[in-house]
Amino acid sequence: MSKLRLLFVKEAQASYISHLDLLRTIQRAFPRTELEIRHSQGYHPHPIISIVLPLPVGQSSDCELLDFEVTQTTDGSGIAEKLNTGMPCGLRVLDCYEAKRPVRELVYLRADLELEYDNGVAIDAAQQLTELFGREQLIIQKRTKRKEMADVDIAPMIQSVSLDQDEHTVRGTVVVQAQNPGLNPQLLERAIANYLPELMPDFTRVRRREFLDADGNIFR
Repeated sequence: MSKLRLLFVKEAQASYISHLDLLRTIQRAFPRTELEIRHSQGYHPHPIISIVLPLPVGQSSDCELLDFEVTQTTDGSGIAEKLNTGMPCGLRVLDCYEAKRPVRELVYLRADLELEYDNGVAIDAAQQLTELFGREQLIIQKRTKRKEMADVDIAPMIQSVSLDQDEHTVRGTVVVQAQNPGLNPQLLERAIANYLPELMPDFTRVRRREFLDADGNIFR
C-alpha cells in the first residue's frame, strides 16, 4: 500500500468545476494509471481520496494537492503522465509523489490578487488598499462552520500584501492563513466594501500560486 499526493493545475474552464465534480473527474481518469485505489471498510466503502483545501469555484491555481491511497507499492513515477491523457481542458497534473508531509504542516497560501475597475483606478488605490489590509483589525461577515454568518476579524489571517496598479487594475500578491482558520483571498473584497467602499472593484480574480509551511517554505 502507498500513500500518494498529486500536484495539479486547475485553470480556465476547469476553474468552474465544483469540488465534488472534480473528485469524480479525477477518479474516472485513474484507470489509466493501472493502480487500484484503496477503499474504506464497512457497508458503504468509498475510495480513499481527498483534495487538500478545496479551491473555491471560479478561482484558479498552480498548486492544488490531492491525497490518495493505492493497494500497490509505488513512488508515483509516471502517474502524472498517464493521468494527463484523460484530463479535461484546464486540469493538468504536474507531479505525483509519496505523501510524506502531514497536511497539518500547511499553514499559509500565496495567491495573486487582481482587482479590476471598469471606470479606472484611483491614483492612490494600491497604497490605500495596502494600508487597509495592514490594519490591526478588519471585521467582515464570514460564514462559520455551522453555515451561519458572523462577524470575523480577518486581520490576524493576513500575513503579507504587496500591491501595484495600472489604469484599470490593482494587482499583487497576498499571503494569508490557509487553515485553522483559513482565509479565502476573495473575501478581502468584503473588507474593501466595509472600510473603503469607493474602492470596491467591479471584478476580483484570484489565482493560488503556492502552499507554504510555518517557515514560509513551499509545502509539498
